[in-house]
Amino acid sequence: MNKRIIFGFWMMLCLFSCTEKPQQEKIITVTIEPQRYFTEELADTLFQVITMVPPGSSPETYDPTPQQMVQLSKSKAYFCIGHIGYENAWLDRLKQNNPHTRFFDNSEGIQYILSGHHHEGHTHSGQNIDPHTWISPKEAFILAENICRALTELDPAHAEIFRLNGEKLKEKIRQTDQEVEAYLNRSTQKAFIIYHPALSYFARDYGLKQYAIEADGKEPSPEQIRKIIETAKTENIRTVFIQQEFDRKNAEIVAKETGCKLVVINPLSYHWEEEIIQIAKALADE
Repeated sequence: MNKRIIFGFWMMLCLFSCTEKPQQEKIITVTIEPQRYFTEELADTLFQVITMVPPGSSPETYDPTPQQMVQLSKSKAYFCIGHIGYENAWLDRLKQNNPHTRFFDNSEGIQYILSGHHHEGHTHSGQNIDPHTWISPKEAFILAENICRALTELDPAHAEIFRLNGEKLKEKIRQTDQEVEAYLNRSTQKAFIIYHPALSYFARDYGLKQYAIEADGKEPSPEQIRKIIETAKTENIRTVFIQQEFDRKNAEIVAKETGCKLVVINPLSYHWEEEIIQIAKALADE
């Protein structure tokens, strides 16, 4: 969408919000679909949860629509995932435009990975922070706790419901973690290739190595592809992951030249548990 149109609409909405408090509803807006999954598991039917970055869109470059800006003005809270491109580009403006909406960082307390590459929108206070915290079940415990705490602040009358739902959600995360551990323990593959480096926390928490095809958020050069192919052979890598929102061409070249299987994944899927387990199964050749 034309950024000038969005900015003009945003300015008009900003003037409106400064003069009149919008009628807020039992709505929470989140950035990505995995957050919607966690929040709905915890909130049950007490809040309607809306995702800002729709399925199939990249959270690195997404621009909100005017309709979404209006919807956000009705939200009681906005749950950030932290340091992802869309938030880095838009969050300050969203806060200014919605002074009556509370903003919460769901990744607060997670030990961040500093990215070795610069991806558009990842820069934060001079450092490149990898934002893909939700991918690892071990970090998902912290996300769940942060969301539960935020819900309790927003609606203290239902704190016990959120607490009980939190225990159930953490048990699902715990089972997912154990299942991932079981698959990876059976695997001799301790490294993998991926187009966009979205599995950094997953790799760190399970003792794996991640090698990215994408370089600095740009298409790789022939020399970079050659090095990735050499690494695949040296590290006995058998799996190349490609996210569904990226072009498959370079990943297919690497897979063909190395004999690796090409596996399409969706780290932004609402079905968080299923997606995480599928990644582990792929690494275990199952």
